[in-house]
Amino acid sequence: MSNLRELALPGPWSRYLAPTCNSRSMEDDTPTAMAAPHLSLDAEKAALRRAAFAARQGCDPALGAAMAAHVLAGAAPPAGAVVAGFWPMGAEIDPRPLLQALAERGHGLVLPVTPPRGQPLRFRRWNFGDPLAPGPMGTSQPATGDWCDPDWLVVPLLAFDRRGGRLGYGGGYYDRTLAGLPDAGVLGIAFSTQEVPQVPTGPLDHRLPMIATESGLIVTGA
Repeated sequence: MSNLRELALPGPWSRYLAPTCNSRSMEDDTPTAMAAPHLSLDAEKAALRRAAFAARQGCDPALGAAMAAHVLAGAAPPAGAVVAGFWPMGAEIDPRPLLQALAERGHGLVLPVTPPRGQPLRFRRWNFGDPLAPGPMGTSQPATGDWCDPDWLVVPLLAFDRRGGRLGYGGGYYDRTLAGLPDAGVLGIAFSTQEVPQVPTGPLDHRLPMIATESGLIVTGA
């Protein structure tokens, strides 16, 4: 991202509803716990991460506007909730149309600050136009702002399943964070092509109660 202060997408986010994702689904060739019982959990996750990175290539990040429309219509956070988003990196679906719409509805926003490995995320108050600083592993995070725990979190992911299984990037930051915020609302966001039959999970992996993609909302019951 060449200009970290250039936060808002040009024009109304509804204009971005047209693009489609052309990546091939991982359903047929992604290793899972059922398909490869001889692999350790870490090895299964590593194999799925490689497939997941490849699967979302070619997806248009601007499909985040379609995802945002589904959330606002059917799964918006409660009035007054402080919402944690994230700054997109790489080929992630873009959460900014959703965050901008929520800010316009009066929600306070926070963004995560990545701590040393093994610790949960911390969150700082942030508004569109506030500066961002480079964070670990290619992330961007608020350079300033008061620390604040969110009431409702928008969570990135690499792969998901219909049971709420979530594959992250491997640091465990969100699993530790969500364990420490048991009363917070949680929404995973992704491209529809990131869905897989089964995400390999362990006892510390946090399941997502709802996932939003450009195709709609998935209620998992987790």
